[in-house]
Amino acid sequence: MYRLTAICRRDIMLDQETITQHEAALIASIAKGLAHPARIRIVSFLLSRPGCIGGDIVDQVGLAQSTVSEHLRILKDSEIVQGTIEYPRICYSLNPAALSPIRKLIDTIAARSPDSDIECRTADEHALTATSID
Repeated sequence: MYRLTAICRRDIMLDQETITQHEAALIASIAKGLAHPARIRIVSFLLSRPGCIGGDIVDQVGLAQSTVSEHLRILKDSEIVQGTIEYPRICYSLNPAALSPIRKLIDTIAARSPDSDIECRTADEHALTATSID
């Protein structure tokens, strides 16, 4: 388990691990994929079955085909949903492994004590504290 440590920089520290720009972009992509009520409804619907075609999703969420297609594109771009071509249709299903990067961050935040008093320190001050503990 990682502990979230606040520092006055762009990076987020998970104990001694810094989230790289690539990891941050990946987490942001996943968050974007989930950042719309219609996409949450699509994911929720896909949770109830191993896979389904786009027409079933359209019927379930009650949006226009083109709107559902755009939401599915965003979910596929973030790799939350995968599409398998079963000519002439595409079967959509969830890809739970895609949530791993954001799960790590959320678990770290959730595990943090709500009454912890974290000081804002420079990276150098943080390194000195980490060194003195070791």
